[in-house]
Amino acid sequence: MATSPVFPVTPKISYGTLTTANTAHDGTGTVSTVFTAGTNGSVVDKIAVTSLGTNVATVLRFFINNGSDNTVAANNSLVFEKTIDATTLSEVAELTTYDLLTDKGSNQFPPIPFLPAGYKINCTIGTTVAEGIQVTAFGGDY
Repeated sequence: MATSPVFPVTPKISYGTLTTANTAHDGTGTVSTVFTAGTNGSVVDKIAVTSLGTNVATVLRFFINNGSDNTVAANNSLVFEKTIDATTLSEVAELTTYDLLTDKGSNQFPPIPFLPAGYKINCTIGTTVAEGIQVTAFGGDY
């Protein structure tokens, strides 16, 4: 048993872009892997979601995958959903960026704060979008 706090050793930023709809709610089909845990597991500190231009509204779904083939539904677990509003590209106004956090009492954490070794965060969207939605995960490997 650890008697001292454990901190990430290697910072990690990874991302994926989604444009194609996937209506499967079991993590199968077209997914974007936005984070893969290192050999000793990982911590996720923040997940940012940004529209890359003019897009229709959609839902963004996050799945934890156990590191195996995501085409097998039993390897995936739906853990979080976020409605993404329609956006219109502008050269004078910013597009909406979402910092995904969940409330845990008086603290806020990303919806998936820790991952065992080799586990992945996969994302899908419910509606095809024109310009894309980028999901960026910030964290570190232990």
